[in-house]
Amino acid sequence: MPNPIPLRIADVYVPVKRAKTLEPEKVEALANDILENGQITPISVREGKGRYVLIEGYHRLEALRALGEERVVVFVVQARQH
Repeated sequence: MPNPIPLRIADVYVPVKRAKTLEPEKVEALANDILENGQITPISVREGKGRYVLIEGYHRLEALRALGEERVVVFVVQARQH
């Protein structure tokens, strides 16, 4: 597993398909948990065309954004080959 790194939330691109799966109740619950415990699990992103593309952790990302955070801890992973 790669080492986690901090990244600006604004630098994470969320694909349109993924954006349609947002559950506000889940974001609120995660935001409350992050307030109490901090971000425990990094999200996963991949590098793509000059930006970082979200792979996993959309609700955690949105919870951090809702809390007004500017950075998120990420794992930069390789794109899966099909």
